[in-house]
Order: sequence, then C-alpha cells, then structure tokens
Amino acid sequence: MNKNKATQISLQDITITDRFWIGRMELMAREVIPYQWDALNDNIPGAEPSHAMENFRIAAGESTGEFHGMVFQDSDVAKWIEAASYSLVNFPNPDLERTIDEVVDLMGKAQQSDGYLNTYFTVAKPDQRWKDFSGGHELYCAGHLMEAAVAYYQATGKSIFLTIMCRYADYIDSIIGPAENKMKVYCGHEEIEIALIKLYRVTDNERYLKLSQYFINERGKQPCFLAEEPTFNSSKTKWFGLDYHQAQVPVREQTKAEGHSVRAMYLYAGMTDLAIETGDETLYQVLQKLWDNVTHYRMYITGGLGSQGHGERFTLDYDLPNDSAYAETCATIGLIFWAERMLLLHPESRYADVMEKALYNGALSGISLDGRKYFYVNPLEVIPEAVKDRYDLQHVKLERQQWLGCACCPPNIARLITSLGQYIYSQDGDVLYTHLYIASEAGFHVKGGQVRLAQKGNYPWDGQITFTVQTPKETEFTIAVRIPGWCREYQLKLNGITLEEIPVVHGYAKIRRKWGNGDEINLQLAMPVELIQAHPKVREDIGKVAIQRGPVVYCLEEIDNGKDLWSIALTTKEKLTAEFAEDLFDGVTIISGEALKADDSSWRDSLYHPLRDQTKPFNIKAVPYCFWGNRQPGEMLVWIHRKG
Repeated sequence: MNKNKATQISLQDITITDRFWIGRMELMAREVIPYQWDALNDNIPGAEPSHAMENFRIAAGESTGEFHGMVFQDSDVAKWIEAASYSLVNFPNPDLERTIDEVVDLMGKAQQSDGYLNTYFTVAKPDQRWKDFSGGHELYCAGHLMEAAVAYYQATGKSIFLTIMCRYADYIDSIIGPAENKMKVYCGHEEIEIALIKLYRVTDNERYLKLSQYFINERGKQPCFLAEEPTFNSSKTKWFGLDYHQAQVPVREQTKAEGHSVRAMYLYAGMTDLAIETGDETLYQVLQKLWDNVTHYRMYITGGLGSQGHGERFTLDYDLPNDSAYAETCATIGLIFWAERMLLLHPESRYADVMEKALYNGALSGISLDGRKYFYVNPLEVIPEAVKDRYDLQHVKLERQQWLGCACCPPNIARLITSLGQYIYSQDGDVLYTHLYIASEAGFHVKGGQVRLAQKGNYPWDGQITFTVQTPKETEFTIAVRIPGWCREYQLKLNGITLEEIPVVHGYAKIRRKWGNGDEINLQLAMPVELIQAHPKVREDIGKVAIQRGPVVYCLEEIDNGKDLWSIALTTKEKLTAEFAEDLFDGVTIISGEALKADDSSWRDSLYHPLRDQTKPFNIKAVPYCFWGNRQPGEMLVWIHRKG
C-alpha cells in the first residue's frame, strides 16, 4: 500500500479555541447530541417520529412491534454514535459514554448469527436480504455503522463495537466480491466504500481495503445488475436511471457529476480514500475531472449541490436555479468530506477553498443557532407565498424543522462539527499544512521531535491570523500557509518582519526554517466587501450579484429589508460597508449600505407598461446566508439585481 501519504491530525492532538466554533462545539455536546438522542427515541413533542432506537430494540428481542421509518433508519443511529464519539474526545461525558455502550450492547443482541446487522431486513423483511441493492440500503447502513464503530474505538479505546462491525464486514466479504461463488454487486447508495477503508486503517486488515476497492471498480460495469432488479425497474424514469446511482459507466470513465448528489459525494470521497491508500494515479486523474465539473459547472456559490428536487440530483452544467434549488445539507457535507480527502491526496488550496465555502455557508445553514431545528434543503431564494402554492417548490421549507421523516441531515451536521478538528491541518512528512483558519492548538511529530502550533484569530470576520510555534528545541520543518482563493491582497510576517519572497505552491505559502520556541507567523488577509457575479451561462443569475466578504456569502432577509426583495438592486460595492454586530447571532459581521428599490406606486392595476426608470433609494442590511431563518420566517435572497 501507499506508505508515503499525507495524514490528518487526530482529534486527540488538537484543541479548538475559536470564538466562532467553540460555542458550536459546546452546543453539540450540551444540546444537540442529547436532543438528537431524544428524537431517535421519539421523545420530541410535535416532531416527526423516528422509531430508530425502537427498531433496534425490536430486532434485539427486547421489544415487540413493527419496523417504522425509512429503510435506512439504522444510519441515523450510526451517525449519532459517530457524532457523540467525536464529542467525547472534546468534552468527556461518562453518562453519554454509558448511553453509547448500552446502544452497542443492543446492536450486539440485534446482530444475527452470521454477522448480519440491519433492523429493517431483520424485523420487516427477513426473507428479502440482499435482494434490493438499488434501494435497500443494506450496505449503506452497514457503512455508517462501521464508521461509528471506528469513531467510538478511537474515542474510547473500547473495541466491542469494532468487533461487532468487523464481524459484519467479514460476513459481507464472504458473500460479495470477485470470486466465482460470490455476488457481483454493490450498493445503490455509496457509503461503505469510505467505511471499509476506515476499518482497514484501524485494523490493518487488507481484506477491508480490497473489498472497498472491489465496490469502486465494479460500479458501472455493463451490463449492470441494478437494471435487472424489480425495484429499480419500478421506478425507472429519466431521473432515476443508472446515472442516479453513478453506475452508467465504470467510475474511471466518468467525467461529470451525475445523479443523486449525496451518493456522488460519498462515492468520490471513497475513491479518493482508495487513491490515497493505493497511490493509484489514474484514479486521481479521474477525481480531478470530477472535481472540476462539480466546482466549475454544478456548485452553488454556497457550496450547495443538487439543482433538482426530483431525484435530489445534479442536472446539467450551469443549471443552478435559486428558488427551487435542492442543495441538500448532506450533499454539502459530503463535498466537505471529499475536499478534505483531496487535500490529503494532493494539497492544493482550491480544495480547501471549496471546503471552507461549503463549511461556512451551505453546511451551517442546515442547523439552527440553538441546534434544535434543521433544513434538509437549502435554497438561495425563498418567497413564502410561492413555497406554499407552487408544486415545484414543495421540497422547500420556510423554517427549519424539529426533526425530519428522512433524518439523514441532522446527525450528519453533528458529526461534521464534532469532528471539525480533523479538517484544520494535515501533515505530509515535515510539511505542516494549514487549511482552515480556526483558532486552535495542534500537536505534530516531525523528525526533530514534537512541536505544537497555536493559531489565533477572529475568522471569518477578521483576516488577521497568528501562528505561534511551540518547541522545546530548534527544529527544522515547513509550515505551509494557505492563501485563500477569495483573497486579493495579503501580507505575511515572520517575527514581525515582512516576508517578501516566499514561494507559493498550489496556493500555500511555504515557510521552511529552523523553528524556535515562540516563533510567530502573522498572516493578514484583506477582507473587503465583494460583489460576485456568476458565469454568464448561469441563466438564473445573469444581471445579478451576490455579496461576499471573506469566505462568507450574504443574503437579504425580509425581517431586515421588508418584502419584495427581488425588487432591490445594487449599484456598486463602494456603497456597502461591513460592521461587526455583537448582539446579533452571537456576534456577526453584517453588510449594509445604499441600494435602489423598484417603486410600484404609479403602476396601479397595470401588469405591463412602457419602460421607464422607476426606482427609489433604499438602504439594505445583509446577513450571512448560513444564519437566515433564525429570527422569523420570511423572504430570503442571495442573488440581487445589479443596476448600472
């Protein structure tokens, strides 16, 4: 396997101190994880029922009744355990750990004698095992359970859950694979590809790596077995064909992101993991093409993915409608997973730029500030009356929901935030890469010994970032400082002296020297208010601009700007100013300034009349997109008309 590979920093080696993030991480531990546990146990009055934990109790023989929920309901519990496990690293909690132990014990009892573990096919359809790969989600659920087992083992050192899931993985490997006596199949919803490689990394059992490799290499081979399944044929339409499952051609022949956006992201993340472990250069070339297609043609400015609700899928290049955008929270989170892996495969700042964009915009919008409500869908324009009356907007919600019938997103955002420390840095030999500007302290082992790097700042509201080296002796290594793609001007200083000729390689300023204790890097990123325009082929956004400052995309809300937001027009960015509001959203930079608004006072009952300029001065207030809908329901708009 590939021994010369970059690595992420373990959660045990990093402490986040960032003002923006530490409160959110504490919220996960204090509010979100207990709240989601209550939701999984149907203890949230007025919320969509889950029944997920009750399904496990029934499967374990500790309760009676019928299975309820989605066929993949087990994965909600798995992602909750994963999030809770990461939280234990940050905030040890014996009661929470005891609860997880009890769930693991329940799973052990629900596991069948051959190693199989799935409540739907154990309780509801025991005679239908392994007969519905396009929609049954058996391998998908297995993957999430494996990821949870790895996370819990790494957080606590307890191996019982890992043993349960290794037994399940061994069983899967015994019935699926290239051997003549095995099924030649893969899951319609990718996930297990990621999980098996995580399992391989903690067990060093190459059997799991090879099974992941098989799933990836087998996908898309023709004739495709999925097309022969009754469940596939019953839903076979233009939007639910083989490309919905990324199975239209073998993965190494794919050049465009097609189909269900979450499935695609999980596939690409798994492919990247495989390339990292095997050093497969051809796979990396494919991943670059797919990355370019996603980020150059099919991604919203917020990092959202998926232009169409029907099929929760990609459509075509430059097709990025705003009011009917799907942009599922899980898809944006999947993009973050993929970006982080691409950084390990080949550290280029373009991957970190997208990871940051998705994190601060399209992912965070999926959860309310109190952690108790969630968006599944993240449009870039909301008109309440249209949402209520238009069939094509039925997937859009005006407010975040207490819980969801399909609740994949709530525990997904929880596991992302609780594991955030893994995304800030990576290490490749004696090169330490800084990918995200999140105040923290991290430990690294380089050839000269142990060093620590302390990062301070008030990002994303301020572009002043400081890194301080902590080392017991002079040690030579490289610190690679990311220069964000959104930044037009920056300044780097070392111990107060401006660095003029530092090489910038793939977007990282690489500073190599013998570092002493207390050496300090100061990075100043200029953060002016910018008006961003979309490519002219994005027909929804022609003649419009979006407000951005640093990595943060802004929006207009009705609560600040009144109704008819679509009638507002911006003229120039020079008329917009940034100001930090301490009392709004726990502290946030807002954008305000002069604009124009259509004056309809003389229109009376006319629907059309000859062109004339009918505008009036108007002052706007824009807030970060990720915080919209936290005060009261109403209109929201990202792309604003431009005049002049």
